[in-house]
Amino acid sequence: MKAYLILATWLILATSCQSPSVSVTKTDPTVISETERMNRIHIDFNKDRAAVTDYIKAYYPEVTDSMLDTWEKEKSLEVMEIDGEKWYFTNAGPNLFRINKEAQAVKEAKDGVSLSGSEQVNMKHLPEVMNELRSSGTTQSTPVGMEVTYTLTVKANVVPDGEIIRCWLPYPREDNRRQKNVALLAVSDSEYTIAPKNALHRTLYMEKKAVKDQQAVFSFSFRYTSAAEWFNLTDEMIQPYDTSSTLYKEFTAERSTHILFTPAIRELSRQVVGNEKRPLQMVRKIFTYINNNYPWASAREYSTVPNIPEYVIENKHGDCGMVSLLFITLCRLNGIPAKWQSGFMMHPGDVNLHDWAEIYFKGIGWVPVDQSFGIPTFASSDNTRYFFSNGIDAYRLIVNDDFSAPLVPAKQFTRSETVDFQRGEVEWRKGNLYFDQWKWKIDVKYPTNLF
Repeated sequence: MKAYLILATWLILATSCQSPSVSVTKTDPTVISETERMNRIHIDFNKDRAAVTDYIKAYYPEVTDSMLDTWEKEKSLEVMEIDGEKWYFTNAGPNLFRINKEAQAVKEAKDGVSLSGSEQVNMKHLPEVMNELRSSGTTQSTPVGMEVTYTLTVKANVVPDGEIIRCWLPYPREDNRRQKNVALLAVSDSEYTIAPKNALHRTLYMEKKAVKDQQAVFSFSFRYTSAAEWFNLTDEMIQPYDTSSTLYKEFTAERSTHILFTPAIRELSRQVVGNEKRPLQMVRKIFTYINNNYPWASAREYSTVPNIPEYVIENKHGDCGMVSLLFITLCRLNGIPAKWQSGFMMHPGDVNLHDWAEIYFKGIGWVPVDQSFGIPTFASSDNTRYFFSNGIDAYRLIVNDDFSAPLVPAKQFTRSETVDFQRGEVEWRKGNLYFDQWKWKIDVKYPTNLF
């Protein structure tokens, strides 16, 4: 493995061997045009009524147009009119049985109820973490070791022969106390650039010439350790905020376009928080309300949604990042510093993209909150029930400490994902390569003797 250097400045890049060419962008790659937004929407909304009906018939053999119309009106079926035609979200069928309680019951009656892969892991993992931390009197568990290979493959001939493909891959953060011992093991190309440790979206960047009729493959491997964290907070542990501090002002402020104190957000806050003033109790109220009222469902691309928290409120569902942004916004509105964090959930048998949050308590520091994991269905105690309101399991990969942050080196064209950064980003000299032009893959091993 070639040696590489990491410099802790934003403008100076960490490089191995000879750095690939770097261009400076003059536009904001997190902003897309309305034309591009509609193009992306049409990629997401690609099912006609017949296709959705066929899926639903597995559980409702006599489903009618009237039933479909009702589900659409109730926001249980996500649909959009495009160029005068009705198109359904690509996962509208499966989502119906996640969003609509009656449909969910019908599906469960036929298929039974089972825990997800992450729930199966955490049903055993969380009690072990809490028992260990009670005994040690600390907030961080024994870490878990993981070995990861990440691969991004660009389809053949989407970039002309001989042209340079620019690629950004997700790289683990090294500035978070829960994630340590990051070691690069291998890179598919001899020339690459690793973003500085303080880059809010951490990347490994490579370039490659396109070859006619051949896929372009970018890949690297690394290892690291990850610890669970649990604070077991009480009201008495939390000190009054210094409202004049830079931290408090930054992380309780609005931020376009997804952290805005709109009338809808303010009204929801009045309903949920009411007159509560204790920070921990406000957090618990927000956490519980979102858990109980906005079920997880597969989501359209974030770049197509003007205001994600309002989308959750209007559509009565959201995926991990969507409910996290709603949680963050409600916390900030109520004077609780909150920020975004994301990367991957790394539970054996259930590895996937994932987003969560961190909140700041005076006297404690930054505390992880996984709104999407919410209240576990297997919880039998308040500590387990509210574990994810002041803790997080060990099976995580942290890549980002903010949303819509710059990439290093700068991207010239609009990003495929304008909010998050997990799957990667790809472009060439004439434009961005969207998700339908390439694929990603993550492979994870869990060696017991990693370090």
